[in-house]
Amino acid sequence: MWIPTEHEKYGVVIASFRGTVPYGLSLEIGDTVQILEKCDGWYRGFALKNPNIKGIFPSSYVHLKNACVKNKGQFEMVIPTEDSVITEMTSTLRDWGTMWKQLYVRNEGDLFHRLWHIMNEILDLRRQVLVGHLTHDRMKDVKRHITARLDWGNEQLGLDLVPRKEYAMVDPEDISITELYRLMEHRHRKKDTPVQASSHHLFVQMKSLMCSNLGEELEVIFSLFDSKENRPISERFFLRLNRNGLPKAPDKPERHCSLFVDLGSSELRRDIYITVHIIRIGRMGAGEKKNACSVQYRRPFGCAVLSIADLLTGETKDDLILKVYMCNTESEWYQIHENIIKKLNARYNLTGSNAGLAVSLQLLHGDIEQIRREYSSVFSHGVSITRKLGFSNIIMPGEMRNDLYITIERGEFEKGGKSVARNVEVTMFIVESGGQTLKDYISFGSGEPPASEYHSFVLYHNNSPRWSELLKLPIPVDKFRGAHIRFEFRHCSTKEKGEKKLFGFSFVPLMQEDGRTLPDGTHELIVHKCEENTNLQDTTRYLKLPFSKGILLGNSNQTMKATKESFWITSFLCSTKLTQNGDMLDLLKWRTHPDKITGCLSKLKEIDGSEIVKFLQDTLDTLFGILDENSQKYGSKVFDSLVHIINLLQDSKFHHFKPVMDTYIESHFAGALAYRDLIKVLKWYVDRITEAERQEHIQEVLKAQEYIFKYIVQSRRLFSLATGGQNEEEFRCCIQELLMSVRFFLSQESKGSGALSQSQAVFLSSFPAVYSELLKLFDVREVANLVQDTLGSLPTIVHVDDSLQAVKLQCIGKTVESQLYTNPDSRYILLPVVLHHLHMHLQEQKDLIVCARILSNVFCLIKKNSSEKSVLEEIDVIVASLLDILLRTILEITSRPQPSGSSMRLQFQDVTGEFVACLLSLLRQMTDRHYQQLLDSFNTKEELRDFLLQIFTVFRILIRPEMFPKDWTVMRLVANNVIITTVLYLSDALRKNFLNENFDYKIWDSYFYLAVIFINQLCLQLEMFTPSKKKKVLEKYGDMRVTMGCEIFSMWQNLGEHKLHFIPALIGPFLEVTLIPQPDLRNVMIPIFHDMMDWEQRRSGNFKQVEAKLIDKLDSLMSEGKGDETYRELFNSIIPLFGPYPSLLKKIERETWRESGVSLIATVTRLMERLLDYRDCMKMGEVDGKKIGCTVSLLNFYKTELNKEEMYIRYIHKLYDLHLKAQNFTEAAYTLLLYDELLEWSDRPLREFLTYPMQTEWQRKEHLHLAIIQNFDRGKCWENGIILCRKIAEQYESYYDYRNLSKMRMMEASLYDKIMDQQRLEPEFFRVGFYGKKFPFFLRNKEFVCRGHDYERLEAFQQRMLNEFPHAIAMQHANQPDETIFQAEAQYLQIYAVTPIPESQEVLQREGVPDNIKSFYKVNHIWKFRYDRPFHKGTKDKENEFKSLWVERTSLYLVQSLPGISRWFEVEKREVVEMSPLENAIEVLENKNQQLKTLISQCQTRQMQNINPLTMCLNGVIDAAVNGGVSRYQEAFFVKEYILSHPEDGEKIARLRELMLEQAQILEFGLAVHEKFVPQDMRPLHKKLVDQFFVMKSSLGIQEFSACIQASPVHFPNGSPRVCRNSAPASMSPDGTRVIPRRSPLSYPAVNRYSSSSLSSQASAEVSNITGQSESSDEVFNMQPSPSTSSLSSTHSASPNVTSSAPSSARASPLLSDKHKHSRENSCLSPRERPCSAIYPTPVEPSQRLLFNHIGDGALPRSDPNLSAPEKAVNPTPSSWSLDSGKEAKNMSDSGKLISPPVPPRPTQTASPARPTTPVSPSPAGRSPLKGSVQSFTPSPVEYHSPGLSSNSPVLSGSYSSGISSLSRCSTSETSGFENQVNDPSAPGPGPGPCYSGPEEPVRKESKTPPPYSVYERTLRRPVPLPHSLSIPVPPTAEPPALPPKPLAARSSHLENGTRRTDPAPRPRPLPRKVSQL
Repeated sequence: MWIPTEHEKYGVVIASFRGTVPYGLSLEIGDTVQILEKCDGWYRGFALKNPNIKGIFPSSYVHLKNACVKNKGQFEMVIPTEDSVITEMTSTLRDWGTMWKQLYVRNEGDLFHRLWHIMNEILDLRRQVLVGHLTHDRMKDVKRHITARLDWGNEQLGLDLVPRKEYAMVDPEDISITELYRLMEHRHRKKDTPVQASSHHLFVQMKSLMCSNLGEELEVIFSLFDSKENRPISERFFLRLNRNGLPKAPDKPERHCSLFVDLGSSELRRDIYITVHIIRIGRMGAGEKKNACSVQYRRPFGCAVLSIADLLTGETKDDLILKVYMCNTESEWYQIHENIIKKLNARYNLTGSNAGLAVSLQLLHGDIEQIRREYSSVFSHGVSITRKLGFSNIIMPGEMRNDLYITIERGEFEKGGKSVARNVEVTMFIVESGGQTLKDYISFGSGEPPASEYHSFVLYHNNSPRWSELLKLPIPVDKFRGAHIRFEFRHCSTKEKGEKKLFGFSFVPLMQEDGRTLPDGTHELIVHKCEENTNLQDTTRYLKLPFSKGILLGNSNQTMKATKESFWITSFLCSTKLTQNGDMLDLLKWRTHPDKITGCLSKLKEIDGSEIVKFLQDTLDTLFGILDENSQKYGSKVFDSLVHIINLLQDSKFHHFKPVMDTYIESHFAGALAYRDLIKVLKWYVDRITEAERQEHIQEVLKAQEYIFKYIVQSRRLFSLATGGQNEEEFRCCIQELLMSVRFFLSQESKGSGALSQSQAVFLSSFPAVYSELLKLFDVREVANLVQDTLGSLPTIVHVDDSLQAVKLQCIGKTVESQLYTNPDSRYILLPVVLHHLHMHLQEQKDLIVCARILSNVFCLIKKNSSEKSVLEEIDVIVASLLDILLRTILEITSRPQPSGSSMRLQFQDVTGEFVACLLSLLRQMTDRHYQQLLDSFNTKEELRDFLLQIFTVFRILIRPEMFPKDWTVMRLVANNVIITTVLYLSDALRKNFLNENFDYKIWDSYFYLAVIFINQLCLQLEMFTPSKKKKVLEKYGDMRVTMGCEIFSMWQNLGEHKLHFIPALIGPFLEVTLIPQPDLRNVMIPIFHDMMDWEQRRSGNFKQVEAKLIDKLDSLMSEGKGDETYRELFNSIIPLFGPYPSLLKKIERETWRESGVSLIATVTRLMERLLDYRDCMKMGEVDGKKIGCTVSLLNFYKTELNKEEMYIRYIHKLYDLHLKAQNFTEAAYTLLLYDELLEWSDRPLREFLTYPMQTEWQRKEHLHLAIIQNFDRGKCWENGIILCRKIAEQYESYYDYRNLSKMRMMEASLYDKIMDQQRLEPEFFRVGFYGKKFPFFLRNKEFVCRGHDYERLEAFQQRMLNEFPHAIAMQHANQPDETIFQAEAQYLQIYAVTPIPESQEVLQREGVPDNIKSFYKVNHIWKFRYDRPFHKGTKDKENEFKSLWVERTSLYLVQSLPGISRWFEVEKREVVEMSPLENAIEVLENKNQQLKTLISQCQTRQMQNINPLTMCLNGVIDAAVNGGVSRYQEAFFVKEYILSHPEDGEKIARLRELMLEQAQILEFGLAVHEKFVPQDMRPLHKKLVDQFFVMKSSLGIQEFSACIQASPVHFPNGSPRVCRNSAPASMSPDGTRVIPRRSPLSYPAVNRYSSSSLSSQASAEVSNITGQSESSDEVFNMQPSPSTSSLSSTHSASPNVTSSAPSSARASPLLSDKHKHSRENSCLSPRERPCSAIYPTPVEPSQRLLFNHIGDGALPRSDPNLSAPEKAVNPTPSSWSLDSGKEAKNMSDSGKLISPPVPPRPTQTASPARPTTPVSPSPAGRSPLKGSVQSFTPSPVEYHSPGLSSNSPVLSGSYSSGISSLSRCSTSETSGFENQVNDPSAPGPGPGPCYSGPEEPVRKESKTPPPYSVYERTLRRPVPLPHSLSIPVPPTAEPPALPPKPLAARSSHLENGTRRTDPAPRPRPLPRKVSQL
């Protein structure tokens, strides 16, 4: 039987349980469980991580823990009773665990490993806490470490800041909000701004001295040197090195490691240096023989220096190598370090041995205790401590020191009868009064134990040696008196014996007779001469002698012989026990000289502070002793001295002595009568304040009042104890009188002089410190009243001195912080005064920081939910006094512009935060009664309205994200809880006072707006929280969004007919609320939309407004990331909403307006689908096709379905930005054209929109045109740019804006130049099918054609698509998929290359048009694409597979032409045609012939630097033909059986025969050209080709080509095989004349570039065979490829789809070896892919230029149409293709149609209908055809570029879309009419005219060709095929020009052909221009 548990409530799982039993609960090790019931070894309960699932589990699997239970029963809550730090640690580690794994997944390795270490550390510390064996201090230390690590981890993972008090988490409910704010801020600041350490320490470790020839022991002395003051600032660190340069005692770290302690921040600067002096111990001369002298001397070796600033850059732990220098002359040794610092190079150089000193240096920051903790290993191993010289910056009481520092400075000695100077060594001893030498009191430095004697180093032959060696003598105080120091001087011989001979001595006593020590400073000592054997052990013999020359001069009666020799030392005493000051001694011994008391007291102020604090207790005893002796005489003097000492302790240096004085007052002070004198003198001073002129001394007294009162109070207590409390009344009266004097002085206003107000300020700043003293003697209420009276007496005038105002406030602040204020009784007395001053300052907006601090303190004392009567009364007072002003202050502060400085901004943030915390505290304390009183206190509705508006505004400010730092979730939740509670109270007031006739729109609007932004706050979106955090929030506060949502619903229902005021304004905000994924909230809010639709329907008969607003807002909200799939379903579903409300759709279906309602719901749902897709795509990092396709889909939806012009334009610009980012410049231009289409050339003003300023429609359209031109230019789509240039030029011309017109014409010219000069790569096109249900709906089961990137081949494109759709499966065949694939729950991609089929072949087939121009038409404005799939029909002939090789040709038609607004467009229609083997063969030969002609032409015109491509092509064709290539066609199609069985193919067979013969002719001519250009080393190959060619001819049945041979290039002087076009030989036509159209003077020789459509499947294999032999494109061309819009593989000339999908047998040419059948790897550049400007850029002679023009390789070589096919076969025309570029070609196959047979000869004199037939002489044209010969001045289109429309993102990617065509203004009738006109062969043309070079040159019309740069479209397609802006303008009086644009062509046509124009159909406007101001 299951029994509810009593004690077993909480446990931890110690072994995982799978829960396989019935009702079993699966548990993992480490889970925490709450236990509900138990039964026979089983528990029933739930895991805390998932409380909804309950089940049973074995009790043995759980370890029980102590816990307390809250809310016993069904909803009980279990809280473990362990240490709160443990609880926090456990829950935090659980949260981290999940996030830690995510770090690994996100590849954040660094943080992953750091967090792993921290987690292990925390677990280790947790174990230590749980074991419970730690001492109290250690436990604190461990907790500190834990919390520091928890905070670090939380910060790194972006988790919340945890407020803590003494390491434990704080429950915000248990403390006031102001205190919570302070805790948060303290932790935040700690995190943000590390506290600068005031104390620093330098760790030094000596490693070694690296030197080539040491051999002697060394002493190394480190010290710190101040180069500014030229003095050492630290003691020395001394260590010895052995002969190898290593430390002598490596096992004792303290001998070679030292810590220079107590460096102040001021000492970490560049002019503080670490100096290292090195002394060697050995022979006098470094190079002496070893046996020269046995005695060892200390001799200078070298010095090294390093600035301490070099260590500040980073705490380097690497060893530093310091260079060691030596002085040039030994006498400079004492200042070598200064010379190195000053860089006086002449005085020192590197030591001869080039020594280097290896040391490790590290700066440590913090006080010494902290360093001991953090670097415990350093201290545990041992380290010597090197102190600063003298006392540290802060003298600590109890510090015991008695150190005498002696510096051996220099000496002056006589020669001593020798010819050379002496080698002097000084020896020093300390001798005590008894004459004994003191042992071990001479310290050479830290690191070395003290010694009994000291030997100086020796300077060679120097009678004036300077040593400057510093020694420390730590002599005990008791040995100081009577001791002296003796210095002995010896000459050190360098002879073999090496004797040291004594020749003199000096001494100096340490203490003078009067008890003072040796004064600090330099002393010149007398050198007493003596003999070598003099015994100095008997000190009495010399102590009577004078020791110092200063004394000698003072006592002139003492005469001394021979005082020339002197010895200088500097002494400095650092002692806490001895003094050198006589005045101090006199004062302390006042009883011996009573007459000197007055003088001693006066001199006290002159004594150094450190001397006074050393003897503080003695000094104070002295003062009070004097006061007791004669208070009348010395009262004021003693008082002044006491004030001086008290103020001395305010100095930061002596600050730590305050506790010493406090201890003295408590324990040692005995002046029981002193209080009377002190009160009397203090009152006398206070009374004199108002009259005194000089206030400085009085201010000193007031500053010291805290300690004066301490003495008064202590004295009174001592008196009371002694007398049993006598004179109590008298004492009270004295204090009252004193305070009355104070009040009087405070109430005075300073008239003119600021001195009085300064005194008032000084008094107020120290007055609060007196309260605690008064409380020792008086009752709390008495003190409170005294203080209230005193503070109340302050002058209340506002314009008092500002500084006094601030001090007043600080005084109030200290009062609130004082012990007095914490008592409720005194608080109630003081509160009114405090509030009065606060109110005054807040009103003036002054000293806000102090005000905020005071208010915080006021609220910190009022605990939450304190229902004591006193607290409620206090709240009453505060609400009445401060609520209003507090709201105003917050509004005022937050509306100010924020200061720019970071420190100022921090301060600004602090003050705002504190005021906010105060307001929240106050509101949280308010009860129903307080709110009721507050609302009743407003006299009028206006006042209430203003208050409500104000508080709603403040709440909106508090909700702002920037109000608190982002990790302050705890603070935000508390604030929200207070806000929602207050709003619930106030909404009642709103209902009662502002409904019906009193309805106030503004206040209701403010209310709803507040509620909406409250719900939308980030910190309330529980879905984003971790499960544990969500659980905590829900337990503490519930879901506040739902509470507020219900409140909104209830208030909305109350509005009644006033709802109409909020429609449609509130649709957006409410929609935002419903987008939050909280089901309850959605269920509450969605019915409001039905209500809105209903009310709007009632008002205006429709709900268009609701619909418009809903759609607009939905777009902006969903693009911000709100909403989800569930939300879309919720709108469209029939799930009932909460309570009595059915679903939205159901409700609508009941209404009379259901049709429009359901339609709206459907539209919104479809929009949401697209928006969700759009949002998902936009989450990707880089721009890809999905993003662009999605944007296009959405853009179309807005245009076609919603007709929302503004949204449509917004998405146009989003799409434009995406294209720019992906560098799809052509697509970007087409996209921007959509907006341009919506605008007219009018002066209508447009409002500011997106990035556009306010401007006229004309200006915006101009701006757009320029941006579009620039993008067409960058996308190398110059032809389209030219049309726009013309359109805008027309506008400039109509406005007579010739300056801009000129620029525009220059820009147009520059675009023409670019067409001719720059290379364009032709892109490949790929067909992509997206099959399967997993694709976004705009792609699902659709096929698209995509325009590839530059250089992108099929493999690269396929890889890119698979990267964009990583889950997609690539289909390996090109067949149409079946239904199972369409319906599959997967993604299938089918990709193959397709060939573009240009709309019109006219330009492409025209002779003489350069390839640069043709290349544009091959790949632009393409609607139709082709894909060929070879297959065998019937039985396959293994000997000749061409007999059965058919081709299945699939044509794809797009919804919009490419390129367009996307790189992708959807396929609208597909057609499949089968081509017979014969048709296939014809096409292959045509393509091969065309390729040969192109290569020969390029070779002739020297466009090829390398002849290899031609060689390979000839070799491929001839070799293949010899080996059976073309002959296979003969075998297949010229045999009798085939002709008889296919009688319908007669013409086609003839055509094939004709092509074979034509190929033979071409090859003949090609070999002739080849012979001329072939290099010497390739002659054998050429010969072989010629031989093979004759074999080939014979196989074709051709015997001789005599006429062809005449066409050899030898005939032409300029190397061209052609004469001028119009001087052809008579054999060309029956009449002997040919009419050749003159080419545009702008023509330029260029490469003929054919796209992948130019060869069929066999051509592919053949080209592979021909060109695939080359190693690389560079070998073929020897030039760099230029990036543009095409592909570079030579196999590209075949349809890529054929190569990718046809079986290899079908792909190969007849006898092609397998390895070359299909190989992308062997592909190389085909020469037709290069522009001539790159290959042959140099200008040529004019005579040659014309010939170049005539040869123009753009001419498609054809057979002569004037001859029939049989004639051609028998009598071939001489050079029939090379000499005639003007023939009409009919042999191109067109778009899957069958190839037509040869045409009969044309009539003479007609090149083409309506073409002017001007004979052209062979002389050069009037205008140079080569750009190189003219100075270019091409204006760049960039000048006109707008920054608002550009992006420089380097991302390159693909794009696809369904198209937009609905906005073009060009209607079907226009387009078709226009094209009919242009192509009308019967239209009359202008008569022939001469060839001019000037602007009057007449315009030629070419009616056969559509406008070369018009963005022409297929007729009879969609109503509007392409944006109107790119079509040629059709002015009312002229026909558009039909040839490639030339100067004046467009203009002249206006004049000449005005009569021929037929009026076009009227142009429809594209749209009702609803958003007219865009």
